[in-house]
Amino acid sequence: MARESNSSASKKDDAVIDANIKWVPSNCRNGKALGKPAPSLRDLCMKVLCENAEEIESLEGVPDVLKHRLMSMLCQSRKMGSQIFNVLVSGLPTEIQLGDCSWATEEQFQGALGGCNTDKLKVVQLDLCGRCMPDYVLRASLAQSPNSLPSLTSISLKGDYRLTDDGLNAIVASAPSLSSINLSQCSLITSGGIIALADKLEKTLRELYINECQNLDPMTILSALVKLKALEVLSMSGIETVNDKFVKKLISERGSNFKELSFADCRKLTAASMKVIGEKCSGLRALDLSNLNRLTDPAICHLGNGCRSIQKIKLRRNKFSDEAIAAFVEAAGGSLTELSFNNVGKVGQHTALAISRRCSSTLNSLDLSFCREMTNEALGLIVDSCLNLRILKLFGCTQVTNVFLEGHSNSLLKIVGLKGPILEQLETPYFL
Repeated sequence: MARESNSSASKKDDAVIDANIKWVPSNCRNGKALGKPAPSLRDLCMKVLCENAEEIESLEGVPDVLKHRLMSMLCQSRKMGSQIFNVLVSGLPTEIQLGDCSWATEEQFQGALGGCNTDKLKVVQLDLCGRCMPDYVLRASLAQSPNSLPSLTSISLKGDYRLTDDGLNAIVASAPSLSSINLSQCSLITSGGIIALADKLEKTLRELYINECQNLDPMTILSALVKLKALEVLSMSGIETVNDKFVKKLISERGSNFKELSFADCRKLTAASMKVIGEKCSGLRALDLSNLNRLTDPAICHLGNGCRSIQKIKLRRNKFSDEAIAAFVEAAGGSLTELSFNNVGKVGQHTALAISRRCSSTLNSLDLSFCREMTNEALGLIVDSCLNLRILKLFGCTQVTNVFLEGHSNSLLKIVGLKGPILEQLETPYFL
């Protein structure tokens, strides 16, 4: 009897929850299979250029945004080479952006960059350049002398595993106006390098990315980070020694300045850190707390109470309840544009209702991969309510059927992760 009573009570509770999701599939699709939209003329032209990159003789006059897109396509398709790289850096470039430089040799980089006119160069992205960019190549090419990069404001050398503190010092000396620097996965950078950087860029540096730099000691660089008066964006994901003590001291000193914070995979953090972030970071716009297994519902409550202007949040692989996530969305949902609840297993009906109510005019990207409590009806309610939603990620959502896929009314929505080859869906801009 007790088992039957508990079972019937559980069914009643489930029925109450399901009753709150009122969504009826639309008939406007007439059951037609969803196909890819026709590519634009620009997309077709970019594809032709990518396939025939070795024939490109000049990119003069091409807008930087199109150059960047072409380079991204070449890097993704593994067609990037020294010939097109020389074309990219010729003339008087303002931006050089490559997301993957693993194809290059030291000689190719030094030859191309050594002769580059850097007077107007503002943005440099040479990620995954460890193979071709040790300190001596850096000094012989980009950072040849003090103030040799007078206009440079942003540089990314993510994955340069041969960059040392000496190379970092050369960059800072060459680019006194730097406001953004990405040193993620630069494994030879030490605390001394960050301290020296802070001494020279105290008034100008706004963004610092040091993800997975395991030679850094957070408490040793704490005073240097506090010294950076203009710092608004700090990313320390994957640094295993980041703890509550560090976060409390940093946020207590500089919390009101921060607009973006990333502590993904900093697994020592608890609700104590979230409490101080909620109290001190009222202007926070983006927060990444992915894979922090010590966080529970009180942590997300602290954020909901304090971070009312947040626009982007990632809570992947956390243990929050459906009710706690829903309460957070209700509190902060008026400004949310991007949400990631990837692998938050309890996310379900309450969260769906909260998103549909509070994010209807703002949300444009939502990741519910492996959230198997999300029913067709819950997804349909979200998608039909959030008119600006353009990207929905549903990897691992085996419970989703054509009832939702053919029944929602958002014709501009891109759903990734359910059908088709996975690798074709792991492309920009969806997985930057």
